[in-house]
Amino acid sequence: MPSFETAPDQTPPPDAVHPRDSSPQTPTSISRLNETIRDFVQRWNAVWVEGEITSWNLRGGHVFGRLKDAEADAALSFRLWSSTLQRLGASPQVGDRVVACVKSDYFVKSGDFSFTVSAMRPTGLGDQLVQLERLRAKLRSEGLFDPSRKRTLPFLPHTIGLITGERSDAERDVHRNAELRWPHVSFRTVHAAVQGDRCVPETIAALRTLDADPEVDVIVIARGGGDPQTLLGFSDERLLRAVAAATTPVVSAIGHENDHPLLDDVADLRASTPTDAAKRVVPDVAEQRALVEQLRSRARTRLTQRVSHDLAQLEQLRSRPVLRNPESLMTTRAHELHILTARGRDVVTRRMDAAGHEVSRLRATLRALSPGATLDRGYAIAHLDEGVIIRDAAQAPAGAHVTVTVGRGAFAARSEGVVDDGAAPAEAAGSPADPS
Repeated sequence: MPSFETAPDQTPPPDAVHPRDSSPQTPTSISRLNETIRDFVQRWNAVWVEGEITSWNLRGGHVFGRLKDAEADAALSFRLWSSTLQRLGASPQVGDRVVACVKSDYFVKSGDFSFTVSAMRPTGLGDQLVQLERLRAKLRSEGLFDPSRKRTLPFLPHTIGLITGERSDAERDVHRNAELRWPHVSFRTVHAAVQGDRCVPETIAALRTLDADPEVDVIVIARGGGDPQTLLGFSDERLLRAVAAATTPVVSAIGHENDHPLLDDVADLRASTPTDAAKRVVPDVAEQRALVEQLRSRARTRLTQRVSHDLAQLEQLRSRPVLRNPESLMTTRAHELHILTARGRDVVTRRMDAAGHEVSRLRATLRALSPGATLDRGYAIAHLDEGVIIRDAAQAPAGAHVTVTVGRGAFAARSEGVVDDGAAPAEAAGSPADPS
């Protein structure tokens, strides 16, 4: 029978096999392959490239980012060490167009290919950033950013509308943090694409669906962080105008604190993260209970103080003499009234007496000065028929009819002419006329 003896293993170790000599029987090692690639890449010279910064992440003083070709769908990853970053002066930002001196680098341990930047110069804003700034200026001029048009969020919404990606971290963050703050919070979630071509139309459709729901009091549009390129949908003019036209308050919770799509400016409230949105939309039940207890304690203290103060005031009023013996006030006032009444009566009586004496005196004076008193003393008044009082004897010639008024009545007489001037005037005046 033939013998099947095993021949000694003559396969060389993988590290000894060059990648170009590898075969299924003689494979090379990964480290040898990576070293070969590194040696090949290191022979490349540094080149200057122009592109738009689409990612700029600072970690440990170093920058890890991406450059995009503005004219073609191409991009590269780069590393920028801290020493190079310090030489740049002003730090570039996402959206800046730059020219950079890059040298290819291949890392043996991880098998990662990247470019190391040794110099970078800004050449202006990227095309996308320019378009965003133009749209920002346009919307601002139309008043879509004005604080006066922003609606106030309800204190405790009945139902929260949530627009986010399906099974996303943002959805879990919003639900978990909202339920921790208010366990009975209610959500109506509509899933939509949060990047790519479907992002804008699906987000607009979800927004209109939730805005038409009468039970939804506030709408949250949430997405986790990402490359600025993936967040461009939330700066789309169609979505921004749909948010501005919504009747329900809208909260923007896109990315992280440093992400700032235009949706943040149009929305009624900007939350830095989805977690922050949950904290801003619903109150903290523990804080509200503490506030209620604090208000109840304050009200109890104020009410106790007020009742104690009023009781002290009441006791002070009750201790006054007038309230201890109310009849004393009436007695005192009655005595004063009696005195005042007697004094008034005396004053009126004296004034009446004085007035009566004055009237009597004036009456006597008037009577003494009146013509009637003169006639009572024996004087008479003679007047002609025409009523003319005779003051001169010549006014009554012989035969003139004269009426003579005395103290008690009047009688008719006829003049006999002028009496001799030697006769006494008093006797002539006082003698009755001869009627014959």
